[in-house]
Amino acid sequence: MALYLIGDVQGCDSALQRLLDTIDFSPSRDTIYLLGDLVNRGPDSAGVLRRLTGLGAAARCLLGNHDLHLLAVAHGARRPGRHDTLDGLLHAPDRAALLDWLRCQRLAMQAHGVLMVHAGVLPAWSVADTLALAAEVEALLQGPELGAFLPQMYGNAPAQWDDSLQGAARLRVIVNALTRLRFCTPQGEMELASTGGAEAAPAGFMPWFEVPGRRTAGDVVAFGHWSTLGWIDRPDVLSLDTGCVWGGCLSALKLGATPAQRELIQVKCEQAQAPGE
Repeated sequence: MALYLIGDVQGCDSALQRLLDTIDFSPSRDTIYLLGDLVNRGPDSAGVLRRLTGLGAAARCLLGNHDLHLLAVAHGARRPGRHDTLDGLLHAPDRAALLDWLRCQRLAMQAHGVLMVHAGVLPAWSVADTLALAAEVEALLQGPELGAFLPQMYGNAPAQWDDSLQGAARLRVIVNALTRLRFCTPQGEMELASTGGAEAAPAGFMPWFEVPGRRTAGDVVAFGHWSTLGWIDRPDVLSLDTGCVWGGCLSALKLGATPAQRELIQVKCEQAQAPGE
């Protein structure tokens, strides 16, 4: 049995197929964990979702900001973006089934000693906190209040976590951290506008995984989202968005019993859009 983490697919179904072929993936034997942003910007978001739904429990997926954007557009809570490539999925005959499957995916999970999120984890959160807070949003996404929640999901405030937060403000911070975070202060104030690499941190901010004393520092955390950061392989940090949709690679990391036994497998993607969030 092999276990793989896969970075942002973003609608690049042909690249996903080639990656699965390259690793000789078998759904009866292996498990893939996809770190969010399954859809958008690439040419075949519907194809990606159909492929993943067909794999059943062998494909375990996180939701990224583009996946939440799709749900918001589909429910009329958000207007399509200028660079969106979601029309084929939104007009597909199996649209309802694909969207119902998508809304049931996770915002954070821990498996095989790895905490997986799409974007980041705030310094004040432990692994247990991260999973519990993610579950609060997951319950709304999967429940009857989805339509009411989606319009309240957007915005950059509050910029910092506080245990006393309630309602939409509380949920917005959770969503922003798990699906949008790149930089924050040592106190956990998020900066959500910058999209450059780690060296482009605004004054007073740093990559979230570099914050001294963050509560997940002793845990292995895997994430995607940050294509300008690229591949990072540290004992405690795994960054797997290698810019497939921007003309880079789609990456899978085969997990091993130790960090030294991890194996990176990549396929080149044919997409060549200008980098963006």
